[in-house]
Amino acid sequence: MEALKQRIRAEGKNLGNGILKIDSILNHQIYPDLMMEMGREFARRFASLQIDRILTAEISGIAPALTTAMVLGVPVVYARKKKPITMSGPIFLETAPSHTKGGEVHLLVSAEFLHPDENVLIIDDFLATGQTLLALARMVASAKANLIGIGVVAEKTFEGGRDLMLKHGYDNIPIEALVTIVSMDNGEIEMA
Repeated sequence: MEALKQRIRAEGKNLGNGILKIDSILNHQIYPDLMMEMGREFARRFASLQIDRILTAEISGIAPALTTAMVLGVPVVYARKKKPITMSGPIFLETAPSHTKGGEVHLLVSAEFLHPDENVLIIDDFLATGQTLLALARMVASAKANLIGIGVVAEKTFEGGRDLMLKHGYDNIPIEALVTIVSMDNGEIEMA
């Protein structure tokens, strides 16, 4: 997606250790026109699938998941990182290591929002190590729902996340990245 690549080139910062700071695009500031373009592109790429709902993780995944859901006309469910007092009843809980947070992150979804036999599309910000996406996929499985696709804003191929997803049996579902980052060596951000 060329518009996204241009924004990453202009505003992205390589912080070293594989960390790409794109706060001005995804999680601290959002360009509504770019986010809608991302949503339309995800919807186009997954148009052949029968999607009942989209699952993401807070916070950076919410905006692209929401715009995709708007185009597709389906609800969005996002995994919370802290349990609010209003979340009662059964929940799905998974943990994943966070590269940017420097520790384990809890992901929680109320069971009332993930239903058996529904077709779930995961949309998130990054595919890096694959740990967050794997945790979300486990939630879908725990709900006895069907994971039918994964879309990410950016994939960092050098961190092996796609290989991890394939190793865990997700080789039969489409995994789509709007931008593919192939290297972040020497302070650069190299995109395919």
